[in-house]
Amino acid sequence: MTTYAITAARPAGWGMLAFGLLLAAYFGVLTLVSGWKFTVSQFYDFWYYIVPLSAGFGLQVALYTRLRNLLHQSNKDTRAMMAASGTTSTAAMISCCAHYLVNIAPVLGATGLVTFATQYQVEFFWVGLAFNAAGIAYIGNKLFQATKEHAQCAHA
Repeated sequence: MTTYAITAARPAGWGMLAFGLLLAAYFGVLTLVSGWKFTVSQFYDFWYYIVPLSAGFGLQVALYTRLRNLLHQSNKDTRAMMAASGTTSTAAMISCCAHYLVNIAPVLGATGLVTFATQYQVEFFWVGLAFNAAGIAYIGNKLFQATKEHAQCAHA
């Protein structure tokens, strides 16, 4: 296995793990609240939002891992952007079915919040996708700059 293949495999592995964990969070939370059949039907209805949200977060994790490996240190700004994007993606996916929390919301005192999340679920998906795009652009730009600087140092 070449050095490049090894350095590319680790970030890709972390990205795939993040993709899977975000999907697992979606399925886990929704199944807990509404049951498996409902979760599957909601995934079928909204997969075209849920899969890109998870994939975008996985891509950010992969880019971040590659950047961190390249720099041999963590970049706090990049980590914060990835965390914000991951949180937004998760919230967007879970909000898609938040209206089913209305059954228990009076106990929690959160009826207004659940109604708001339900009413704007598609908009939450778009916000999550926008955060994903911004995170990918930001981390990708940092990685591009670091790769260019690393190449200059290697030739010097």
